[in-house]
This record gives sequence, structure tokens and C-alpha cells, in this order.
Amino acid sequence: MTAQVNAAERERVAGLVFGFFPAQVVQTLARLGVPDTLGDSALGLDALAGRTGTHADALARLLRVATGLDLVTTTPEGAYALTPAGQLLRTGVPGSIGNLAQLFCGDAVWRAWGELEWSVRTGEVAFEKVTGRPAFAYMADDPTLNAIFTEAMAEGTRMAAPGIVAACDLTGVTTLADIGGGNGTLLTAFLDAHPHLRGILFDSPSGATAIVDDRCEVVTGDFFVSVPAADAYVLKSVIHDWDDERSVAILSRIREAMPPHGVLFLVEPVLVDDPAALPAQRMLLMSDLNMLVCTGGRERTESEFGALLAAAGLRLTAVTSAQERGYSVMRAEPA
Repeated sequence: MTAQVNAAERERVAGLVFGFFPAQVVQTLARLGVPDTLGDSALGLDALAGRTGTHADALARLLRVATGLDLVTTTPEGAYALTPAGQLLRTGVPGSIGNLAQLFCGDAVWRAWGELEWSVRTGEVAFEKVTGRPAFAYMADDPTLNAIFTEAMAEGTRMAAPGIVAACDLTGVTTLADIGGGNGTLLTAFLDAHPHLRGILFDSPSGATAIVDDRCEVVTGDFFVSVPAADAYVLKSVIHDWDDERSVAILSRIREAMPPHGVLFLVEPVLVDDPAALPAQRMLLMSDLNMLVCTGGRERTESEFGALLAAAGLRLTAVTSAQERGYSVMRAEPA
């Protein structure tokens, strides 16, 4: 019995050790454009290699692994086609994670994770060690990487948006500002659900990448300095990027711009306090280390979020599950 348990545990741990192998297969397929090139069709090896600018024999070996991972299949004629799972690596399809794969398994983040030991020893940000620049400044200077980041964030937001919108009570709200709203994916969902609503999409000049519709104003700036005035604010997946001091600075700028009746919807996953429940939050735990090595931020518990809000002159009044992807909506009002 003990030997069987040990064998099973060894297999499980070995899966963790070699987890970076399939991660790079997925990233490389997306980066080479294989899923977009195949689309809904099937192509032979030579045609696919020609269209993706790859070495035919090496591509065949990659595709053989992708077949073993059930991302690609072969036709009776020997052509290659995407499986339903492989379709999720195409750009712009519902549920796509192609840009997520390129971001988190791409060069800069990949090298930063390689310095995890250094970050744990020093508490410093490995991304800055390997690139020489903070993550957001580095991406802002690389249009290709910045576009991948923006779309990667939108990919996750599209899946979570219905639950987030449903969890936010906008009674009495006429203007909603999405702070750090990127290409407006989340704000679009709010405007679609609330025809009376006007929106403000606020981000840095490199971050605000889209006009949502004629009910939305796009404003660029620095949320450490100031944010636009609005009845309500939504702040999704921003605070986890920053340490406590800079998180309080962002929240303080929102509090300063907020009217007495204003409200903030802070959208983040929330870490549990009970260690026994941590296995159910594996992805969030990995995200916490990703913040350590890439931005200097962190994932937080409900009490930790409450402390940040209090330091900024806000009080946490409700926490609601957004259902999808583990997000919670924390409602905060002026203290």
C-alpha cells in the first residue's frame, strides 16, 4: 500500500517538474501562428511550414507533441487540423487563451520565473532584474508585447464579465469609470447591460486601446496622480499588480475623485485564510508568485483588501462572488 501511494505521489510531483514542457509547446504553437493558420481547415506539413515560416521537420515534431496533447489531430490524408482544445489557441475565438499563453510563457515572464529563487531570497522583482525595467514600462515600449498583454487581459475578462456585471448593483449610477480598463472589454459589458449608463475608460496612453461606443469617453493618465470624476468606479485586476503603498495610492486617488454618494467595485480573486482550503486556489497561489517575480504585487485576503481600502479613506461594505474564474466583487464606499 505504501509503495503504491509513493508511486502515485512520485508521478504527481514529476508532473509538476515537467510542467514547463507542455507550457512551452502551447506558447510556441500560438507564437508561430499555427492555430490561426489552420483555423477551421486542415493543411499538409509543407503548406503549414511555409505559411508559418518554420522548419518542416522540426514543425512535424512539435505537431506530434501537440497531437499527443490533444491540441492537433491528423486527417486520413496526413494533414493537420485543430481539435476543439486547439481551437482555443486561435485569436479572437470565444474562450481563447492564445495571448495568455504568449504572455505568461513568453520571453520576459519566462525568464523572470527562472529567477524565482532570487526573488524569494531578496523580496525583489525578478522581471526588473532580467529586463532592467519595471514590467509595465517594459511592455509600453514594446508594441507587440503590449498588444499581447492587452488582449491576454481581455481574454480572461470576456469570460468573467457576465458574473462581474451581475454582481455590481448600479442603482442610481449614471457614470461608471473603469480604471485601468485596457481595451474596454469589461466596460462594454457594463454598457450593454445598462443602456442608461455612460462610461469612462481610463488607462495609461499605452493601455487605453479602444473606443467602446458613443456612450463612452476615453481618458488617459496616471492613476497614481489622478482619476476622472464619476458616480461609480470599477477596478479589476489592478490592485494585485502593486505593493501595499502603491495600492493605497491608487485607491486614494479614486477616493479623492469620488462624490459623497460614490461607490467603488474592486474586482479581484480573494485568498482564503484557511490553509486547508488552499488546494482549491492553486491558480491563485501561482498568480501570487507571478506578482512577486513580475510586478512586486501580491494576491490578498479579504481582511488585507479591507485594510488597503481603510487606509485610502474607504470602507468595505460587501463582498459578492462573481461566479466565473474565482473573482469577487468588493463594494467600497467613502468611510
